[in-house]
Amino acid sequence: MLTNRREFLRSVLVWGLGLVTARSLFSTLACSAPPQVPPATPAATAPTLPPPPASTPPPTPTPVPTTTPPVQTTPPYLAVARGKSPAAITEAAIKAIGGIERFVKPGSDVIVKPNICVAYHTYEYAATTNPDVVGTIVRMCLAAGARRVRVMDQPFGGTADQAYQRSGIAAAVRAAGGEMEVMARMKYRTTPIPEGKDIRSWPVYQDALDADVLINVPVAKTHNLARLTLGMKNLMGLILNPGQFHSNLDQRVADLVSLLRPELTVIDAVRILTANGPTGGNLNDVKLTNTVIASADPVAADAWAATLFNLTGNDIPIVRAAARMGLGTMDLKSIRIEELSV
Repeated sequence: MLTNRREFLRSVLVWGLGLVTARSLFSTLACSAPPQVPPATPAATAPTLPPPPASTPPPTPTPVPTTTPPVQTTPPYLAVARGKSPAAITEAAIKAIGGIERFVKPGSDVIVKPNICVAYHTYEYAATTNPDVVGTIVRMCLAAGARRVRVMDQPFGGTADQAYQRSGIAAAVRAAGGEMEVMARMKYRTTPIPEGKDIRSWPVYQDALDADVLINVPVAKTHNLARLTLGMKNLMGLILNPGQFHSNLDQRVADLVSLLRPELTVIDAVRILTANGPTGGNLNDVKLTNTVIASADPVAADAWAATLFNLTGNDIPIVRAAARMGLGTMDLKSIRIEELSV
């Protein structure tokens, strides 16, 4: 663009235009030229800010797994089985509290102690343990791998051989693969009873102490001195001079239990003797209940069996004495009991 009048006129002369014409053209161009705009003052530069941090997406919540509540695997403290087959209810009661394998391991030496108190009644009189109950326990022990299973008692009516045969237990044990043992006097030894409250020692059948497993299998029946004879009193068949126990009977039986401590108590209540125990002799005194009770706690087992006679554990002096010593519980409301129908 031409910015000087002199330069403009010189140029138009070169282009061959007259001076007048040149002057007139310049004036025209000057009038139409855009006004001069002063240069703009640059705006203040805004301070450069750091870019905002990239937004972090919220963490994905970890899904909470929905789990099924674990199945309760702890066996009941005590089991009661009912049914018409003594063998079936015996097996069911023991299975419910963890199975015979809970007590008997491969290679175990096992002693089974039923009640075979007399040689003049068969098991139908409920003075002696039901042979099917005993035979089933022997069979279960051997199936669990027991090396040896012996069955024994010390009858006070008749000889051991006579009582074993008359009760039907000898035949049932042999059929199951077990052994009947006549208790030899030479095997009794005076043994300390460290926890005893009334007796501090007594002659006890040593094999019962040396065995790996002692299973107590009484029959539930009345007793003229103890009110009921159940599991704990049945252990008197493993000592010498049991008649001398009848002085302060409840505490002495509890003392004996503190020494022997059977691993398992299975109470035969298929038939119970409701009167004239412990020997009975009248079928009118027998009640068919088709029940078997099993527990590792001899006190709880006896306390539950007492309910079959419309009694409680607290009604039985032996049960009270054993509970006081901490040998088990007679509070049936404090334990889990499973009742089965087979």
